[in-house]
Amino acid sequence: MTDKFDKTPPGSPAGQVSVSKAATTAPENIKAIPVRHVGRWISGVVVIGLLVALVYAFSQGNIQWHAVGDKLFDGTVVAGAGRTLLISVLAMILGVILGVVLAVMRLSKNPVTSWVAWLYIWFFRGTPVYVQLLLWFNLALIFPVLNIPFIYKDEMTDVMTPFMCALLGLALNEAAYMAEICRAGIQSVDEGQTEASHALGMTQAKTMRRVVLPQALRVIIPPTGNEFINMLKTSSLVYAVTYNELLRSTSQIGSTSYAVMEMLFVASIWYIVMTSVFSVGQYYLERRYARGSLRSLPLTPWQRVKVNLAAFSNRPSGGVSA
Repeated sequence: MTDKFDKTPPGSPAGQVSVSKAATTAPENIKAIPVRHVGRWISGVVVIGLLVALVYAFSQGNIQWHAVGDKLFDGTVVAGAGRTLLISVLAMILGVILGVVLAVMRLSKNPVTSWVAWLYIWFFRGTPVYVQLLLWFNLALIFPVLNIPFIYKDEMTDVMTPFMCALLGLALNEAAYMAEICRAGIQSVDEGQTEASHALGMTQAKTMRRVVLPQALRVIIPPTGNEFINMLKTSSLVYAVTYNELLRSTSQIGSTSYAVMEMLFVASIWYIVMTSVFSVGQYYLERRYARGSLRSLPLTPWQRVKVNLAAFSNRPSGGVSA
């Protein structure tokens, strides 16, 4: 059985009438009905309820909140925060420099330097930072005198001050992790770059310094920022070697004023502020070094807020038109 087709010619009056009716008939607006997400509302209410309960519990606890405000900018606390920032910056600088050297040694074709670098990374990544700090702090028990012939000689207790123990403990441990980050960055550079440099007559050292490392920075720098933020928190472990950083400063005030928990809150606030500030810097640093790998950079948080506000203000009150 065959289908029946309309054999009316297009030029006939009937065809003209049908075309004119179709042309004058306007499409109806499509009314979009939003999907109801009941689970989202329930989970949101539950989370808000838990937060309110947590805030209420702390408000009813035996906490002298006025002591937190009074001691937040105390001179001793601010000085401790400055020493925390100082030891973190210095340890990070030494860790980055030594990490680059270790990464180059590990990638070297010389089996001795490669093996020494691997052994260093294996040891310092395999032992806790706290143990390493204690090893440096008690080094005088096995080496009472530091004697470098014709150069330097002194008592180990005078050499290994709390500052020096903290600096060596944090920096040498960080170097092991930075070595792996730098190694990954160096290996991310295509080998053709090295071959082209050698074809131009550049030495291995000059190729590494002028060609490989500048391109590897795009991979190395973003995780380095994350390592520095972690260093700010890890620096609290130097409390064990009696270095007077932020945690030790607040603990000393807490032990004399019997406001132990309040001073721990003060230390936590300072750590949160410092890590938050450097987290913003890390975000824009990663954004800058992503320009060579992404066609379009993602929006910043402030740009997202402006886009969402603009979309909310321009949203129609009725249904969505076709």
